[in-house]
Amino acid sequence: MKNFWRFIFRKNLPSTSLCQMDFAILGLGDSSYAKFNFVAKKLYRRLLQLGATALLPVCLGDDQHELGPDAAMDPWLHDLWEKVLGLLPASLGLGVIPPGVPLPSKFTLQFLPKAPRTGSEEHRVARTDPQSPPSELQPFLAHMVTNQRVTGPSHFQDVRLIEFDIAGSGISFAAGDVVLIQPQNAASRVQQFCQLLGLDPEWCFTLRPREPDVPCPVRLPQPCSVQHLVSQHLDIAGVPRRSFFEQLACLSPNELERDKLLELSSAAGQEELSQYCSRPRRTALEVLCDFPCTAAAIPPDYLLDLIPPIRPRAFSIASSLLAHPSKLQILVAVVQYQTRLKEPRRGLCSSWLASLDPGQGHVQVPLWVRPGGLTFPETPDTPVIMVGPGTGVAPFRAAIQERVSQGQAGNFLFFGCRWRDQDFYWEAEWKELEKRGCLTLVTAFSREQEQKVYVQHRLRELGPLVWKLLDRQGAYFYLAGNAKYMPADVSEALTSIFQEEGGLSGPDAAAYLARLQRTLRFQTETWA
Repeated sequence: MKNFWRFIFRKNLPSTSLCQMDFAILGLGDSSYAKFNFVAKKLYRRLLQLGATALLPVCLGDDQHELGPDAAMDPWLHDLWEKVLGLLPASLGLGVIPPGVPLPSKFTLQFLPKAPRTGSEEHRVARTDPQSPPSELQPFLAHMVTNQRVTGPSHFQDVRLIEFDIAGSGISFAAGDVVLIQPQNAASRVQQFCQLLGLDPEWCFTLRPREPDVPCPVRLPQPCSVQHLVSQHLDIAGVPRRSFFEQLACLSPNELERDKLLELSSAAGQEELSQYCSRPRRTALEVLCDFPCTAAAIPPDYLLDLIPPIRPRAFSIASSLLAHPSKLQILVAVVQYQTRLKEPRRGLCSSWLASLDPGQGHVQVPLWVRPGGLTFPETPDTPVIMVGPGTGVAPFRAAIQERVSQGQAGNFLFFGCRWRDQDFYWEAEWKELEKRGCLTLVTAFSREQEQKVYVQHRLRELGPLVWKLLDRQGAYFYLAGNAKYMPADVSEALTSIFQEEGGLSGPDAAAYLARLQRTLRFQTETWA
């Protein structure tokens, strides 16, 4: 893709390069990001510059829309196929496949005669003694050492500090890197799913692609048990997309259920689908419970077409190998919230991790490491300002441990939480570093006074110091945490500091911030 991008933007390409090409561009984006659908917009303009003809205006799918990207895609795709079939009519005898007609499954499951299973399937995919650095294709089975709740017993959220032993893994990481963890479905959910579909968890099968060039999922061992497939591969706890309902309708033998599924998967039914599924965060398993006749009739061959694989979850690494050799720590907020559905919604990975108790026996978790979005300066005299409210402080603990171990001073941490005695993560560690002169800590406890105080308020209060560090001492500025309001509020606080302390105009302050971003002296790692 990079090669294509460089080529298509070469300045010496003639403006008639693509004069014989018709094109259409569909962008999939998320309007919570500053550069919403940037690539789709830029590519659309560039193809027009090179003489190509747009069949339709660029389509900008938005994940933030109530109906998801489908809201923009539905009408656009309808218009696209009209245009395409007008230019290139289908051959005689070839019609559009109507809704409700199933396509062949991508794989067939060939069940084996029942025989005792040998060896752990998990160990055939993940290893405890990797020959090469662990990866998604071959994670490392790390021993969980501790799983400790670090919020007070009366605090609304359960947050865990979890430590893994990675000795012998070949894993190496630096501050700012992330660990990816492959979670599993709860045993009760696996049992419920198998009962609904009439599957025996003990059955074993081999997977065969119908088409010669289609690879089998690399994370599935061959042969594989139904238990392994459902517990470790199929995302039955995920909120299903519209295509799930389309495929279910094709497979349903029950007229009443099929009609409802067709309605929910139609363009006209998207508002109803959103109310039924997306807004209350109804899971694939719960949908199948609502359509029991359809669920019982699903051929096993279609399982991998219907239900996507469980995706790994990324966590900022919260420790440094220099301070904790052969160990890797993460800070995990256990996701649980209520919708209009009776049962609370739970995060798959955080709930699974929280349920593991190393005190009750040997616990192993498949994981691997990749570079993160934050990189820290190597020069010993460069100050760093880190703003990490809540669990956003995790990567900065790793950075502070690493920098202190290397004798780097100039560490400034702005930490925010609700209550000093409930969710002040690593309070004793920060206080000890302050005593040693290795850290300047600024706190914001939002609920401890009538007027809520957040990290952006503390930044404004210390505007002269922030400006001096950034403008005179070449400091780097880092921000990590929830993506909803905090990043915009912190950016606004910075631009006002640049105006008040640096005497810059509004446009100049914005340009100053943009320059910090461009030179990687302002870096963010945020999540929804």
